[in-house]
Amino acid sequence: MSKQLVFVYNADSGMFNTLTDIAHKVFSPQTYECNLCAISHSYLSERSEWKEFIEELGVECEFLHRDEFLKKHPSIKTDFPVIFELADGELKPVLSTDKINSCKSMDDLKEAINSVI
Repeated sequence: MSKQLVFVYNADSGMFNTLTDIAHKVFSPQTYECNLCAISHSYLSERSEWKEFIEELGVECEFLHRDEFLKKHPSIKTDFPVIFELADGELKPVLSTDKINSCKSMDDLKEAINSVI
């Protein structure tokens, strides 16, 4: 089985949650709880630089919101955001919440991801 990265945002899915997240990013960005979202997305969409980076990674990627991940993997206890590697049917965290939250820019996040693939 090939290696895959699973990105899990510290945000829930759904229109109401999306609108709430947008408002939070606009009005109180310093307290926004998902640095993965803050770096990879603008207020309304995925940043083109991020999209190009993911396309060029050469690794299959899956993106899940927190509620989607918990529904799919109820036995895994973790903080969010987090990035897992899925290999041979096993999820292994490769970038912790602390590491993702320490990223200050797109370049920092890309470098952190490149270090684990």
